[in-house]
Amino acid sequence: MRVMTPRGPATVQVDEAADPRLLLVLTHGSAGGVDAPDLLAVRDAALGAGASVARVTQAFRVAGARAPGSAVKQDEAWETVLGELRASLPGLPLVQGGRSNGARVACRTAKAVGAAAVVALAFPLHPPGRPERSRAGELRGAGVDVLVVNGDRDPFGVPEAADAARLVVLPGEGHDLKRDPARVGEVVAEWIVRYA
Repeated sequence: MRVMTPRGPATVQVDEAADPRLLLVLTHGSAGGVDAPDLLAVRDAALGAGASVARVTQAFRVAGARAPGSAVKQDEAWETVLGELRASLPGLPLVQGGRSNGARVACRTAKAVGAAAVVALAFPLHPPGRPERSRAGELRGAGVDVLVVNGDRDPFGVPEAADAARLVVLPGEGHDLKRDPARVGEVVAEWIVRYA
């Protein structure tokens, strides 16, 4: 599915559960794609838990850019995509999330799109080596429950437990969360079912 946004087209891949109880919308990080191991593991686990899952390749990535540009414009494009998705899959509670930069977008737009909760994978608390530039305010400002799943070896830092409704820190994992993606999927699926 292609969605025209103010930033150009975004693409959406939807995997529908047989009897969906929830819609989980996921997106990628700045330079990654929707086939990252943790996103695929979350998709699989969520489908097994009765959630339909949409993976969104944002307009800036479709256009070939490796950086999202202005947060305001990125969020505006995201809200357009979510409006289309909600119209095509009506009546389902919405949980949205993503990895890294995608987690930031999900936090910033949660209230605007009517999300019940946010899944933040590898939330980039600060730029590497710049802990004074904390982005914890985006987690705290989401206005809905946020699940954060980070690795304890993430160079972007690990949020505090007080920054989210639930914080899961996986030992031995870095920013890519690829050592045990199935575990990431289990954590997310177990948590999102409460919003169904």
